[in-house]
Amino acid sequence: MRRIYFLVPNIEVTHKIVDELHTLGIEDYHLHILAKRDTPLEDLPEATEFQKTDFIPAVERGAALGATTGLLAGLVGLRFAGFAIAGAPVLGVLVFGGTIGAMMSGLAGLQVGNSKVKKYEEAIENGELLVMVDISKEQIDDISKIIVKHHPSAEFEGIEPLLPPAY
Repeated sequence: MRRIYFLVPNIEVTHKIVDELHTLGIEDYHLHILAKRDTPLEDLPEATEFQKTDFIPAVERGAALGATTGLLAGLVGLRFAGFAIAGAPVLGVLVFGGTIGAMMSGLAGLQVGNSKVKKYEEAIENGELLVMVDISKEQIDDISKIIVKHHPSAEFEGIEPLLPPAY
């Protein structure tokens, strides 16, 4: 899956694009609209907190850092107790560190805007809407050409890999 971005000047054009994407077989689950705060999106699929914030990348970084810290703490514990005694606690500290790291980083990530969407902040604050579409790699060219051809005011802004899929 890939995520493609379009900047759209107003809600009317956004409605037309979403309707056209529906006729092409793309469901609301794969569409995310990001607009200025308090902009009524009516029946358009609004971006979730996962698309608006850095929650998922923060959880991934926190889990890795916490697990690494837990592993190091467990290995230090092994120095003082033999492996037979401290093997299970090392695993426990590793899991505990990963869990705490993921929770703490996730909470911090909820407070930070999505770094991939950050470059569109100014346009969004000026009233434009960001349309994010999650599609297969094979559909990218066809869909981006159709949207730009049928809606010349929509600006194709780029493609990014979607990892993990469908968050």
